[in-house]
Amino acid sequence: MVNSASPWQHTAIPLDAAISRRADASLNAPFVRLWQAFLSGRVLLALALVLLQTLNLQLQNISSPLAWLICFTYLTLTVVLRLAAGRHLPAPRAALQWLPVIGVDIAAIFLLQIFQVGSLNYTALLAIPVLISSALGGLMLAFGTTACITLLTLAYTFWQYHGGLNDGAQSYYQAAFSCAGYFCVAYLTHELAKRVRRERSQALFNRLRTQTQEQVNSLVINHFSDGVLVVDSSLQVLQANPAALQLLGLPIDHPQPFSLQAHSWWEPLAHSTQASFAHARPLSATIHLQAHERRGATGMHVRTRITEVSAPYLDEGPQAQASHSLCVMFLHDLREMEAQLRTEKLASMGRMSAAVAHEIRNPLAAITQANALLAEDLASQPGPQQLCRIVGQNADRLARIAEEILNLARVQQGAETHQGQSLPLDTLLAQISHEWRIQAAPPRQLLLRLNATARHILFDEEHLRRVLINLLDNAQRHRSHAGDEAGLQLISGHGPLNGQIQGLAPQDDTCWFMVWSDGAPLESSVERHLFEPFFSSQSRSSGLGLYICRELCQRYDASISYQRLARNTPQGDVNGNAFIVTLRSGPSSLASHSLFDSIMV
Repeated sequence: MVNSASPWQHTAIPLDAAISRRADASLNAPFVRLWQAFLSGRVLLALALVLLQTLNLQLQNISSPLAWLICFTYLTLTVVLRLAAGRHLPAPRAALQWLPVIGVDIAAIFLLQIFQVGSLNYTALLAIPVLISSALGGLMLAFGTTACITLLTLAYTFWQYHGGLNDGAQSYYQAAFSCAGYFCVAYLTHELAKRVRRERSQALFNRLRTQTQEQVNSLVINHFSDGVLVVDSSLQVLQANPAALQLLGLPIDHPQPFSLQAHSWWEPLAHSTQASFAHARPLSATIHLQAHERRGATGMHVRTRITEVSAPYLDEGPQAQASHSLCVMFLHDLREMEAQLRTEKLASMGRMSAAVAHEIRNPLAAITQANALLAEDLASQPGPQQLCRIVGQNADRLARIAEEILNLARVQQGAETHQGQSLPLDTLLAQISHEWRIQAAPPRQLLLRLNATARHILFDEEHLRRVLINLLDNAQRHRSHAGDEAGLQLISGHGPLNGQIQGLAPQDDTCWFMVWSDGAPLESSVERHLFEPFFSSQSRSSGLGLYICRELCQRYDASISYQRLARNTPQGDVNGNAFIVTLRSGPSSLASHSLFDSIMV
């Protein structure tokens, strides 16, 4: 047999190609079972015919050799066809593939009717090929089979009439009514089978569509950056995506469902769910989950949505359309939300920087020049001279703020990682710190403790200058005793710093330098946002210095951190604020000879 197209593929239901391929096996399954049942039934029918011939021989002592030959031949053909073609459906249209099935059945039944011995009537068995051709074949095959049976029935009646074996008109009427009934049975069976095919095709189509939609939804939810929980009224989590499991402190492969009451530190989530069910409306809240094994609380913003889910049942009754409520919870990590806000702030600031360059720097230059000319004209008047100095100081402050904003924009534009140059660390630290000291009058006090001799780092010299000067300016501004050089220290080294610096890589090739000052400790709120842009504890600061330092360090795969450390001073061990910069070590062979001698202070 040839496995050709099935009749339900010609229905009016538009199946997608992919879904049609997936549905083919499932859609064929019940009709393959029907085909196998029909073939098995033919074998049983052949055995019944053999048994009938045996009973006739035993009870009535009548037998026909031709009848025995027909029965055994029919039994052999049915067994061979059952074994050879049991797994493949024949084509639905009329074809030679149906000849070993319907043709053999019709021939066997009519031959038994012709060569029978006795009064047995086998014509009732002709309904079997009519039913099977109508159920599994097309309408043309069903009507063709019925028409063939009709012609053979009329021919058999005509043969009996001329042989004087029937009463003429009555036999013709009986044959005509039987054949008309066969046509009605063929048409009704075909229509019922077609409806079954269409309904099953539609059901399978909808099921595959639903499965595809579920897979798409699962893919979207699993890759969703925010956590998603589906909770019922008994606080059972029916579904949770990986982001939600991570926020709850659970492994990604944690079994579901699970209860929100399993851990006491999930209680804020359980309260939010219960409140949402109680009010039957969406709610929004900010909660913090504190696990005993965690060092800090997990802050999250929770949004809830209540949805009604219908659960139809197959049996009819008062619960035929039962429904229940589910609470869908969206969990947003507060840290990610704050990071997104910072990113948006930086993006808007970058767009603003070009306008700052044109709209602020040029007018400031004009104001500064005009103020200098006015100060020359008012040199003999102390009062106006004081006002001119105030104008000049604030103009310089505005110029510094504009320059820092432009520097920040330049840093963002070159945010990708750079290899950097191989530079001698101690030599550059000594040179830059010396230049910084002599810029003020009298020179600033600074204690150098450089212990990274002959060590090279991968950085840019100008960027290192900007980072160090910014840190020294901050330390000078917040130191307690400006006249004591031990109150501001610049220390360098390589490897770990006696285990005092947490988070410092322990590799021997790690270089670092630290700017330490004996200032007052920072408040926790200030320390938490220390390296964020536009954050400053002083009203006259732009809040961009430390942020620019961090961005420049990250560009060269370096890092900057803050810690409260104790350093040795003439007054003993004093706690102070330390900013530690860790850098990548570079090969000394790449370093060019320094143009400056080391300055010992």
